[in-house]
Amino acid sequence: MEGLVLGSADAARSPVCGPNSTACSGDPPSGAGMTTGICHHESMASASASASASGVTGSHGQARSLAVGTWVVDLDGVIWLAGDPIEGAGAAVGRLQRAGVRVLFATNNAEPTDAELRGRLAVAGVTAGADDLVTSAHAAASMLASGSSAMCVGGLGVDEALHSRGVRVLPARDDAGVPDAVVVGLTHDFTYDVLRVAATAVRRGARLIGTNDDPTHPTPQGLLPGSGALVAAVATAAEVVPELAGKPHRPMADLVRARAVDVTVVVGDRPATDGVLAQRLGVPYALVRSGVLRSGDPGGTDAEFDYADLAALVDAVVGP
Repeated sequence: MEGLVLGSADAARSPVCGPNSTACSGDPPSGAGMTTGICHHESMASASASASASGVTGSHGQARSLAVGTWVVDLDGVIWLAGDPIEGAGAAVGRLQRAGVRVLFATNNAEPTDAELRGRLAVAGVTAGADDLVTSAHAAASMLASGSSAMCVGGLGVDEALHSRGVRVLPARDDAGVPDAVVVGLTHDFTYDVLRVAATAVRRGARLIGTNDDPTHPTPQGLLPGSGALVAAVATAAEVVPELAGKPHRPMADLVRARAVDVTVVVGDRPATDGVLAQRLGVPYALVRSGVLRSGDPGGTDAEFDYADLAALVDAVVGP
């Protein structure tokens, strides 16, 4: 399979925890989607002009219309980079909340547990409850029935989400048997043997579920491989089309809708996931250029709002 492109926004380190579907058919266009032999999504409409040097698109008057309802906000590249808080992001969330706007964090980072993510938010100056967070691990678990079994090729966040769903979690070992599904997310302990065991289980009838197909995740050092690269490896070895859970795909959109009926805007740094999720939800997309895309980078001109970072966007909405 040549030209395969997948990935994840996952960033934290955790150990590997211990009939195939084409669910991504019908998904809206996504430039982060898989090509040749996986789920081919056409990219969002091509850019018609580069962003301004200041990274600002959309009038302040238009932005002020967003000061209501619920904002769906990404984490990696918006609130932090590899866990390091982005300057002003935490204070910006606080200003939104004081203005009466609810913030629902939606991340493709499936590796950390919910408690770890809330801890990172606290370090960034943000208070978030259990109902204020949805992850691609939650979305992947929602695709399985309670009482089913899954081989977990991912971090503790995936393991936690599967257990919470009532799924029996199996290790990626030869003696694990054939589970109902193999769930793949980012892990730093992905080896050839793990790939072999996972692909064999899929060939023997297990569904292949990827937490997401983001090809990379942003860090202060630049873009690093994401979980989609691992999903691509298993899909290629098993010669199947994986089912995808996270942004911009339907399972994540359904979780967002279940948590908030008054979504006003989706805020994120990756048009091919956050932007397409906004399309699926039928709301505007606000691009912040503090992660995958930076000020001056091409792309993202389909966004209704385009700002350098979350603080700049919130300045335009509720004032500094």
